[in-house]
Amino acid sequence: MNDAAIDAIMRIMDAAFDPQWGEAWNRNQLSSALALANTHATLMTMDGTAPLDPIDAVGFAVVRAAPGEEEILLIAVAPSARRRGLGSALLAMLVAAANLRGAEHLFLEMRENNPARSLYEQHGFTPIGRRRNYYDLGDGARMDAITFGLDLEQTLRS
Repeated sequence: MNDAAIDAIMRIMDAAFDPQWGEAWNRNQLSSALALANTHATLMTMDGTAPLDPIDAVGFAVVRAAPGEEEILLIAVAPSARRRGLGSALLAMLVAAANLRGAEHLFLEMRENNPARSLYEQHGFTPIGRRRNYYDLGDGARMDAITFGLDLEQTLRS
């Protein structure tokens, strides 16, 4: 992945992720992950397509593949582009791409109070696990993380 695409992801992530939760990655983490052959990023423009120039991206996802499965590591839409169906379009693209690569399952993990939960559930993701006290809220309190899974083979049959 080139520097312009990484710049676009960092720009969107900085705008989209609330620092309170500590979910955003730094540039080194992102670059290191994308240097691996099994990790890739998808960028999306305001019209729901892949950008010709990364500067036009308003959404992204970073996905890691393993035999038979894929995991969404990061996914975001810039706040200025929300409420236009782009998160849904991005998830649909990820599901289609995972199917093409032969994945049987797609996973993601999120904090318990993430407002995107309803979006994931609308796309067929269901809770399959919980990491108790995973997130440190900085004031001594902790919050659980929830793991969601999507059975891609069942999705294809539906």
